[in-house]
Amino acid sequence: MKQPAFDSVLVVSFGGPQGPDDIRPFLANVLRGRRVSPERVEEVAHHYELFGGVSPITAITRLQAEGLRVRLAAAGHPLPVYVGMRNWHPLLPDTLRDLRAAGMRRAVGFIAAAQHSYSSCQQYRENVVAARTELRRDGDDVDVTFVGSWFDHPLFIAANAAHVRDAIARLPEHVRSNARLIFTAHSIPVQMAVVSRYEQQLRRSAQLVADAVGMHDWTVVYQSRSGRPGDPWLEPDICDYLRRERVAGLAAAVICPIGFVCDHIEVLYDLDREAADVSREVGLPMARAEAVNDDPLFLDMMADVVLRTIARYETGRPLPFAALGSRPGP
Repeated sequence: MKQPAFDSVLVVSFGGPQGPDDIRPFLANVLRGRRVSPERVEEVAHHYELFGGVSPITAITRLQAEGLRVRLAAAGHPLPVYVGMRNWHPLLPDTLRDLRAAGMRRAVGFIAAAQHSYSSCQQYRENVVAARTELRRDGDDVDVTFVGSWFDHPLFIAANAAHVRDAIARLPEHVRSNARLIFTAHSIPVQMAVVSRYEQQLRRSAQLVADAVGMHDWTVVYQSRSGRPGDPWLEPDICDYLRRERVAGLAAAVICPIGFVCDHIEVLYDLDREAADVSREVGLPMARAEAVNDDPLFLDMMADVVLRTIARYETGRPLPFAALGSRPGP
């Protein structure tokens, strides 16, 4: 009997603290190798403290993984689905050790980020390679083959569009027709953006969602900037944009966090607190669409891209590249 190409799925995400005592160790992991002032670290720590030190990212990612597992089983591929985080538990090295302890050797990898940049995708691939290197020191390994791109997948677009429609419905009726659809994503250094497809893919995702909901007045802005103040990062910032455009006559705003796949602290703080406060300050009606979270449409999309990867190698397992090669999707 021919051995299946894959025996498991690995969902890779950012991670987040699960209590007040986790906040600063978590931030130390996030900032490892970067020079950030203690004042800035404490500022970000306070963001997490406002939410009891618990980021929803872990719980939501687990819901996504479970929804994926159920759909794969229904499609005739009952594979276990594991969650590995870059910055907090369950950490990637621990998750890969769990895979090996369970006898798994060939996983389909799904990185929980739609648009590609070094920090949103490539860095996670490198983290997987580093975790595999740890395993290899003990004579073990788990091969990981990543799914292809899904920033423009019809089901990803449909899930975001449904949430945008819900947000529009929460605006006062008299301003809905004049609302602007404002897409947000995590800002990255301009130098990083130049050598990636991040901006291009963001605009494509945004265009497709705007078309799906029939809104022609839309734009892409950024949030959650970090790093040294003097370094150029992608702009405009969401709060600066709202202030400026309100003065210019903006009647209402619908904010869609297209660059995020769950409502974690950066979405909750930067949009539901900071951007919402600015909107109240300038008298701008604003509604924020939910991220895709565990929307069934998004879970269907996850299953689709994993099943496509399985089908691509159904005649045989993928050939290993040199030195760990975690293969990218097409």
